[in-house]
Amino acid sequence: MKKHLLALMLACWAGQATAGFDVVALGVNGGVEESNLTSYLIRSDDQKLYLGLDAGSVLPGIRKALDKGSFPQVTAENAAPLTPQGAVFRNLIGGYFISHGHLDHLAGLIISSPEDSKKPIYGTADTIGTLRQHYFNGRVWPNFTDSGSGLRIGTYRLNQQRPAQRFSLGLTGLDGNIYPLSHGGTPSSMILVSRNKESFAFFGDTGPDEVEKSKNLDTVWRVLGDEVKAKRLKGIIIETSYPDGVPDSKLFGHLTPDWLLKELGILQQYAGGEGSLKDMTVIISHVKPSLKAGADPEKEIMAQLEKGNKFGVKFVRMAQGDKLEVK
Repeated sequence: MKKHLLALMLACWAGQATAGFDVVALGVNGGVEESNLTSYLIRSDDQKLYLGLDAGSVLPGIRKALDKGSFPQVTAENAAPLTPQGAVFRNLIGGYFISHGHLDHLAGLIISSPEDSKKPIYGTADTIGTLRQHYFNGRVWPNFTDSGSGLRIGTYRLNQQRPAQRFSLGLTGLDGNIYPLSHGGTPSSMILVSRNKESFAFFGDTGPDEVEKSKNLDTVWRVLGDEVKAKRLKGIIIETSYPDGVPDSKLFGHLTPDWLLKELGILQQYAGGEGSLKDMTVIISHVKPSLKAGADPEKEIMAQLEKGNKFGVKFVRMAQGDKLEVK
């Protein structure tokens, strides 16, 4: 009996040791094209439901992800009576975290809301207030939430969370802690999602502390530094909107490769010094596309990041519809 119990415990420990997160990119850009705006899904690989991380583009991203095989658990047969796209949208997304109230981070949520199933939305008091007052208000869009003015359809349950306080993210099996960010005068936020002894950080739009005259990123790096020291942090999604060369006065609350590398240097200090960030996954999001002939800001940004990568991190640029397993 003791041998069987020991074997079961070892199997559980082994399963936890190899666990991680599945990330699906529904949208990866920072504007211009409405069909590919910032939106990711994340779930613990021992859970069924995903948490939406912003929702700039939702249904177009799900369609692209299905085409790429990023949802192998969904087929036309088991999705019925819904389409596979509808089954992912309604049945696999267990809720949303919205980092701030800018349109390119929540347009997909709003436009697709008439066909969504009941689920929670999480955010700061500022974000939830913006959703309630300026979007789901019966004038810009019908009120698909459970609060605010006019007829309340009640599809979404709005949950405003206090900074740095752990809370449960509905039926996803994930917990969350939200931290403020500064985005050119607009409040933004980062969420640290966790499951068992593993965590993953998703950043809304943010400028560097030095430009923003803020300590918000410094606070976040201290928190994530502790996560790295404890060997919990599996990766982060963070913006790099512009290539190097854009003046600080024209960043409007965003990062360049040079600024991100400087900020990662601060994280490294809090994480234990040189070598502490080696092999950490850093997913680059919110690249601003250009309409100038011959311009390729994505290629330029990734090359600049790799050139300055003295930390040994793994810079990743996901394309819309891609799936990444982060262990």
